[in-house]
Amino acid sequence: MRIANLAGRAVLVLGDDGAIDIAGASDNRFGPDPQALFDDWAAFADWASALEGADAAASDSFAIEELGAPVPRPRQVFAIGLNYAEHAAEAGYPPDSMPVTFTKFPSSIVGPGAVVALPDGNVDWEVELVVVIGREAHKLDRESAWDHVAGLTIGQDISERITQMQGSAPQFSLGKSFPGFGPTGPWLVTPDEFADRDDLAISCSLSGEGMQSSRTSMMLYDVPELLVRLSAVCRLLPGDIIFSGTPSGIGNRRTPQRFIGPDDVLVSQIEGIGTLTTRFTAGG
Repeated sequence: MRIANLAGRAVLVLGDDGAIDIAGASDNRFGPDPQALFDDWAAFADWASALEGADAAASDSFAIEELGAPVPRPRQVFAIGLNYAEHAAEAGYPPDSMPVTFTKFPSSIVGPGAVVALPDGNVDWEVELVVVIGREAHKLDRESAWDHVAGLTIGQDISERITQMQGSAPQFSLGKSFPGFGPTGPWLVTPDEFADRDDLAISCSLSGEGMQSSRTSMMLYDVPELLVRLSAVCRLLPGDIIFSGTPSGIGNRRTPQRFIGPDDVLVSQIEGIGTLTTRFTAGG
């Protein structure tokens, strides 16, 4: 199933553009807040599965531009660097024995159709599979890891490279947390919807030019391994999100370098999820 944030209300997506309001359909058993769904995800998933066969004609239509971030207020945002070998090579780092982990501060999270005001500097793209936690997890094993995942969505780990690399040590989290630097969406797709949840095509283009193209099976640490490594240290909470890393093809490693400019349109795609479109303007 697909769950979205329509104008601040949690909806179940049917067909191409149909939505059923979850609070209304459940007689307020589950409230309208998309973030609150994760507090009792197992009960919600059981209830929602019964609506999957509902007639899309009975739903209300919507436009992508009306959608917000499917997980609007995560308590914890984990981000993984250098998780594809080709990206690690282009960045000049050997694959590490531990996932390179940082955060994007939650205030950077926005939804599909966002218009991001560019700050001064060199703003770069990084398309990523985003994993959403559905059940609290600590010290997971690989075999049970997927059981703790509510769903998957598309994310862009937008980065301002000058801020990120200033000083004697990188400022990854600051450089990646300007307003709007965490576009996600267009909706959350539950793991059962994928033919192979560990092998999804992932790509992005900037104003019509292809920039990144790979498959999530090329990740050095797949989704279960990331959950094992992260939960060995941190308690993962319902509604937390994990940006799982980006393939090669980022702007600051191109020759010549290319960065995002005003009026650019960034289109990110992941197989089985859909398309996330982000637009940019001057003056951040």
